[in-house]
Amino acid sequence: MNSLKIYNTLAREKQLFTPLQPGQVRLYVCGMTIYDYCHVGHARMLMAFDVVYRWLMTSGYTVTYVRNITDIEDKIIRRAVENKETIGELTSRFTRYMNEDTSALGILPPTHEPRATEFVPQMLGLIDLLEKKGLAYQSTDGDVNYAVRNFPGYGKLSGKSLDDLRAGERVEVNAGKRDPLDFVLWKASKGNEPEAAKWASKWGSGRPGWHIECSAMACAMLGERFDIHGGGADLQFPHHENEIAQSEGAFGHPFVNYWIHNGFLQVDNEKMSKSLGNFFTIRDVLKIYDAEVLRFFIVRSHYRSPLNYSDVHLDDARQALTRLYTALKAVPPDDAPLDWDQPHAQRFADAMNDDFNTPLAVAVLFDLAAEINRGKLAAMARQLVRLGAIIGLLGRDPQTFLQGGPGGVGEAAGENLAAIAEAQIAARAAAKLGRNFVEADRIRAELLARGIVLEDKPGGATEWRKA
Repeated sequence: MNSLKIYNTLAREKQLFTPLQPGQVRLYVCGMTIYDYCHVGHARMLMAFDVVYRWLMTSGYTVTYVRNITDIEDKIIRRAVENKETIGELTSRFTRYMNEDTSALGILPPTHEPRATEFVPQMLGLIDLLEKKGLAYQSTDGDVNYAVRNFPGYGKLSGKSLDDLRAGERVEVNAGKRDPLDFVLWKASKGNEPEAAKWASKWGSGRPGWHIECSAMACAMLGERFDIHGGGADLQFPHHENEIAQSEGAFGHPFVNYWIHNGFLQVDNEKMSKSLGNFFTIRDVLKIYDAEVLRFFIVRSHYRSPLNYSDVHLDDARQALTRLYTALKAVPPDDAPLDWDQPHAQRFADAMNDDFNTPLAVAVLFDLAAEINRGKLAAMARQLVRLGAIIGLLGRDPQTFLQGGPGGVGEAAGENLAAIAEAQIAARAAAKLGRNFVEADRIRAELLARGIVLEDKPGGATEWRKA
């Protein structure tokens, strides 16, 4: 249990993991902002911390895993207004879709999944404490901002000085701020926003900023100091840097002991993201590939490394996973428990204890498959199944897997994409007019599977382009 080493972003090195409370681990991961389908880049983040969660439990720890849901944010408000639905209707629907996707991929549910809108009183209390400590101020536009230069440790997670950050980072230009790096804690209400996006406060009607949400939820669920905080590498600055400033500024002591950040999923060496338009939703990929193939594709790379997405890589993952299941089909496992003293299991544990090194752990699985093919040993098959289960693999009947997953989809020969797109855009508009947003989302997803991307424009128009 005490041999696990974690790469701590804050320390910039691997460190021996020592929990604050023996045998107990408190883990917080920044979850989804819920306004659209999850894409494969999100799956990479969710999978990384699913593996962390699984290995901590396998190591004997009792883990309290909190993964939040951001259900109030500018993009959410805009999408709800565009759809002519309430914020609650939008976020509830996409939370359900997210849970369907994570379930398909074998991602375990966290211990707690708090929604930001449930913790606004705690956010207001934290902002009030920061104001009393001279770390927050209300600007002329009504927003309440964090005074970055009043917190001496700002920049320690990103490793940059304030001057470096100001010179090198894009920051929001706002005349009401004392410093361009200051960030918003409480956003004053704008007149055209829905009532569901407004809360009363001593600073006037408004809503919380994104950064304060995670500080408040983490503190409420795990305490003022806890063991591990995780998220994507893109959150290191400014989101996690700002969380540190808020929490440590408010409470006067360290916030988190170990910071873990997963690498990007890339397409043509660019980060997969909605803003770049180079994303593939989980559910669209699962129309083409078996869910376990997608899981294997992600798990066999190290969580901190960049991972390039392509059909070629997924096809290779399918072939590799097929080799493991073929070995298990030939030699069914016996019913004995996992033998941790066996050499392959020891190597697997050593790999996972070395900063969750799944590539080495997966290599052990293939060594076991080779042993099975050579010696037809049921004991080796049992080790393969039991070790695979730890990282969420090889849990199905081999014959079921080998019979094949979903068939491929895509643009068929001779399809008139323009005619298809225009007809479906009209059908989607009619569905939205009738407030049948489930059908509207289904049409969008079906078109994307055909290689057609819809883009909703201001004023209600919808345009399409080839993916």
